[in-house]
Amino acid sequence: QEQLVESGGGLVQSGGSWRLSCAAFGLVFSTYDMNWYRQAPQKERELVAAITSTGGSTKYADSVKGRFTISRDNAKSTIYLQMNSLKPEDTAVYYCNAVRSTWGRPRYWGQGTQVTVSS
Repeated sequence: QEQLVESGGGLVQSGGSWRLSCAAFGLVFSTYDMNWYRQAPQKERELVAAITSTGGSTKYADSVKGRFTISRDNAKSTIYLQMNSLKPEDTAVYYCNAVRSTWGRPRYWGQGTQVTVSS
């Protein structure tokens, strides 16, 4: 059964660093593009960072560019989100998303992990 499991959420002070992980199960991981989304209270879910199936290309939301880094380890079927210079506005539930490369489907979501940045 396909499953994405995020981990690493927590409380961090403004200006600090934190890392999230997302492990994939039941997927041919190397054939999936992977994304991190986030959703803050009363806001729509937004794409934060994306990485292609090979890891050869990444993209970021303007709000996190230069502060966040997405990476993947296909041998471990895991992606990471390294978050530096965190701001209170980064507070959100962070979701891992997998999209079958080339075809765009199927798509899978993790359950989300809360990151809270205190000022």
